[in-house]
Amino acid sequence: MTHHTIAIGHLAQILHGARSRGVDVNHVLERAEVSPALLQSPMARVSQAQFARILRRLRLATRDDFMGLGTRPVPLGAFALACGVAQREPCIGRALRAAFRLYHGLLPDFTARLCVSDGLARIVLDTRAAPGPARWYGERTFLFFTLGVANWLAARRIPILGVDYRNGERSADAHRLFYAPVRYGQPETGLRLQARWLDLPVVQDARSLREFLANAPFDLLVKFQDRTTLTERIRRLLRNDLSGELPSLARISAQLAMTPQTLRRRLREEGQGFQALKDDLRRDAAIEYLGRPELSLVDIAERLGFSECSTFNRAFKKWTGVAPGEYRRSRMRNPQPDAHDTFRQCV
Repeated sequence: MTHHTIAIGHLAQILHGARSRGVDVNHVLERAEVSPALLQSPMARVSQAQFARILRRLRLATRDDFMGLGTRPVPLGAFALACGVAQREPCIGRALRAAFRLYHGLLPDFTARLCVSDGLARIVLDTRAAPGPARWYGERTFLFFTLGVANWLAARRIPILGVDYRNGERSADAHRLFYAPVRYGQPETGLRLQARWLDLPVVQDARSLREFLANAPFDLLVKFQDRTTLTERIRRLLRNDLSGELPSLARISAQLAMTPQTLRRRLREEGQGFQALKDDLRRDAAIEYLGRPELSLVDIAERLGFSECSTFNRAFKKWTGVAPGEYRRSRMRNPQPDAHDTFRQCV
């Protein structure tokens, strides 16, 4: 399976706090096998595995579980402690409240609350800090981690009704992170969901907690993605063989038992077009293949259906703004991960 990639804009935002604390972010990127040159290309993307490595490295570089996104550091190990506290609760609602109580004394910039009324639940962040790039991106990161942990506790994806942002820039990828409509410029920042999901039982134990923390935050990004959307169904069909000519809209429509007009309309509702979907899939697959040192650029071009390597080079540069060789260069310099680079570390 080819995972979605992450826009370089997300990476640039999450580095704000580390920079403000004097961290050499280029060194962090290189240690995570990401070329710092990507930051200069607005169209560049990173794989979800790369993004997860960057988050782990930022924790260590800032000595902060919140990666420099708050006005003061959160002690390393706080995330693990919050997950442990939540894991011992019987249901999702009580687990979230327990974790929020723990963070109340650790995060000076906002307070997380769980509000329930008339069958609707809201996870609300009451902001106390002045707005700024690190602050508002920190709030969004906290919401994403909160939903990811809730999904893990229940061992299933919990659908949400919508996401509200009070401050900050718009993100084209936000709907893909939450699989829900995103509204900007709202009175408060938070998530909305049906209250009945709060009654789901917590099914994790101490052993699965250790495994979860060892794999975090990668599992938060990929494990509970929505595989049922039309976009994901089409990506799976197209991914069967990228080395040849990809199926036409008419052929995919027939495979999905719908008319081409219906397919186009439903893709538009998901914010996607058919040709863009095909380009995105090839781009994401190319980024995945570039992380495999045993594959040459010629091999990758062939696997993606390009007759010549030069054609692949031009397409990749059009997709991301950088040449595939430059994208790969940093990854090849530092191929060995740090064995202690996990979310379990506590000092």
